Amino acid sequence: METSSELAREVPIVSARYARMLIRFLEKRGVRCQSLLAKTGIAGSTLENPDAWLSMNQTIEILRQTDWLMTDERAAFEFGQQLDLPSHGLLGFAVLGQQHPRRLVGMIVQYLRVGLPLMDMELESSGSTFRIKLVDTWGVGDLQPCLSKIYMGSIHRISCQVCSHFRFQFNFPSALPVDEWQLLAPGCDFEFNAAETEVTMPLKEAPAPNRNDNLQFLMARTQHQRVRGRPSANETLAQVRDLIMSQPGRPCTTENIARRLDISARTLRQHLASANTSFRALRNEIRENFATLYLQDTNVPLESIADKLGFSDQAGFTKAYRSWTGKTPGEVRRDHRE
Repeated sequence: METSSELAREVPIVSARYARMLIRFLEKRGVRCQSLLAKTGIAGSTLENPDAWLSMNQTIEILRQTDWLMTDERAAFEFGQQLDLPSHGLLGFAVLGQQHPRRLVGMIVQYLRVGLPLMDMELESSGSTFRIKLVDTWGVGDLQPCLSKIYMGSIHRISCQVCSHFRFQFNFPSALPVDEWQLLAPGCDFEFNAAETEVTMPLKEAPAPNRNDNLQFLMARTQHQRVRGRPSANETLAQVRDLIMSQPGRPCTTENIARRLDISARTLRQHLASANTSFRALRNEIRENFATLYLQDTNVPLESIADKLGFSDQAGFTKAYRSWTGKTPGEVRRDHRE
């Protein structure tokens, strides 16, 4: 009799577009598509279907063949670097990243946690520095190095416009010297045989020269507030948004957020009231945005989305989403695919 864990591995959860991109990447390196799919049981017609989804078991088989066929241990990281915002279906976040660099990292992590659920990610921030740790929740075993490099390569590609000096740490060895890895990510640090697989990356001190007046104003305002040393209500509002977006689930409460900001819950409520909002309103706004993104751009089951967003069950999620939008999650998903 199959266990619930075994059944979960057969549920279609990963968009086939990732497999298509991986095949194109390997074909440029002389690997034939037939060789990659030989032992996976996946038909080429499935990958040609723009709406196709793969199960965890199918994805693992593709990655196993990929890991065996790759001759350069850096190739997985390099493939990850090709997974930019449009590749993940996140082109709309490019504008967000230009105008609100602090929010980009949190939103991307939250989306990938559900949209590409091969590994989980834990996001922490301290000041202007972010730390993302990868967590193997599926027990992928010997494929963990391959997956970790893909994720880290993509995180580097997505975040390099707003973050600087990446420090990559991997909990497995490498036969290559560090300078060989730095050819893929100049100016970055690489460490192997570390205790955890994680990346640390601070926001850039100044925006890239893209003539974006909104971004210049944002950075100037942030610098002014840092010099004054007295956080305003608007600054607290931005910090609260960042923290909610990094983890909108059950641990996201007024008390927990206040503790992370080193203020009392009462002071937090006063700051948010001064900014004409509340913790509940902020959290619901972010939950609604994430929920709509997942419903339209992923095939993740509703109960999984509900759990990730902090609801105790699917019914509670459906009731809340209908109160926000006037539609049920199922209606939004069906309407988007018609």
